[in-house]
Amino acid sequence: MSGFWIFIAAVGAIGLFVVFTYNRIVALNQRADQAFADVDVQLKQRHDLIPNLVETVKGYASHEKETLDAVISARNSAVAASGPAQQGAAEGALGAALGRLFALAEAYPDLKANTNFLELQRELSDVENKLAAARRFFNSAIQEFNTIIEQIPGNFIAPMGGFKKREFFEIPEGSRAALDAPPNVSFN
Repeated sequence: MSGFWIFIAAVGAIGLFVVFTYNRIVALNQRADQAFADVDVQLKQRHDLIPNLVETVKGYASHEKETLDAVISARNSAVAASGPAQQGAAEGALGAALGRLFALAEAYPDLKANTNFLELQRELSDVENKLAAARRFFNSAIQEFNTIIEQIPGNFIAPMGGFKKREFFEIPEGSRAALDAPPNVSFN
């Protein structure tokens, strides 16, 4: 009879362990969803600032239509993108287009001195900083989630719940160079 109770205790312990692991996977999945929602909020704020920025530049450099159109096109692609991989690529292209827009502004001293342009540039910089922090938090949440579902026993339990490895939010290397490039400063 004591063998029966040992068997029941072992089955119960294994059951509790499976439930605990499954609940941990669910919690990490929810954390990753919440982190992606935070990134999405920052992206929406960024996307909302860009038309105002383009309109301000247009007032000073309306003949630079190609650059302005490229920024709007990149913004529209970024708004339409879905999923971390597609959004990362679209945001990288948008960052590169914004880099060209800010480089263009260097050629127009009146634009660089415009308080509206300066305020929009400051707001965009603030959003970029918040976005970088949100991306780091999201990628950290994804790393923790991916780790638990790839380790034993998570790799046995995750498929039962339909959990799969998730993508990081990464900006492609070619686009990242435009975002990370230091600005040229000249005192001539």
